[in-house]
Amino acid sequence: MADLTQSPRPIAAVWDRIDKVLLTGIVIVAVLAVFDRLAVVPSLAEMLDSFIGTLPFILFAVAAIGMMKATGSERLLDGVFQGREMRMIVFGALAGGLSPFCSCQVIPFIAALLVAGAPVSAVMAFWLSSPLMDPAMFSITAGGLGFDFALMKTVSAVALGVLGGVVVKMLGAASIMADPLRERPNSGGCCGAKKLTLNWTFWHEAPRRRIFGEVALENLVFLGKWLLFAYLLQALLIRYVPADLIAQVIGGSGIGPVVLGALVGAPAYLNGYAAVPLMAGLLEQGMAPGAAMSFVIAGGVSSIPAAVAVWALVKPRIFAVYLALGLGGAVIAGLAWGMIA
Repeated sequence: MADLTQSPRPIAAVWDRIDKVLLTGIVIVAVLAVFDRLAVVPSLAEMLDSFIGTLPFILFAVAAIGMMKATGSERLLDGVFQGREMRMIVFGALAGGLSPFCSCQVIPFIAALLVAGAPVSAVMAFWLSSPLMDPAMFSITAGGLGFDFALMKTVSAVALGVLGGVVVKMLGAASIMADPLRERPNSGGCCGAKKLTLNWTFWHEAPRRRIFGEVALENLVFLGKWLLFAYLLQALLIRYVPADLIAQVIGGSGIGPVVLGALVGAPAYLNGYAAVPLMAGLLEQGMAPGAAMSFVIAGGVSSIPAAVAVWALVKPRIFAVYLALGLGGAVIAGLAWGMIA
């Protein structure tokens, strides 16, 4: 009789190796072929056309990320969390909003800061702004939603970081902010490699050239698969979701669509890069500009990678403060953009 006790393990191993984004895209196309075969080719053509239009921004983004890694520019953050608390809050928000770190990369950095006794207010400022914007995100957002939207999101990311840091500073004397770390914070992470020394002329060193190539290729694959998936969803959204329905639910002016955008963005967010073409499609269908801004801000703060990075290190009460600040800041940013756009 065959021994079946070992069968789940190889199945799980195969499942872990499957790219879930690619698999989901294939399933969507297969379902579309079954229920509306004539829409497959036009939808894929629209997806590729949108992707090609964004390709220059993607290439710029991956080159920028590769250069930042190869030059060791992460070292520029070493002196940010020193000095007066208010200064640390402002510089922490700026560093988070402008640095190229992904959510997993900030885990060891934040853990070291908290263990070393850095103020929770400055750490919160960095944490709130970090998942919202970076050079690659700015490039993709500018290409998909316009330079003004990308600039406003950047300003909102930094402002949210400063606001969150100031609020936490004001709560500093309260018991809710005491002893923020979990008992054994995980200071590892998927990107916890040792930082390089700073050297802007990285092309003179073979190891740095290799890092540039590896990081650029890795991010090209990452951005490419997510944006292709998102452009496929955008094509289907425009084809099948009535514009008047979008306009009725999250269109118009006032605080209602903005709050709804933040509430929907928090649980529905997939990925910062994938959100760009989805928002472009929704705006084309009649979504209020302020609701789009609140969606991307709330979604960025509460996305799974960003939220897990916070949850892994701090106690639940600090995590609750993080989410509350993210949602509140998203609504403020949405209202501000709604008045400007």
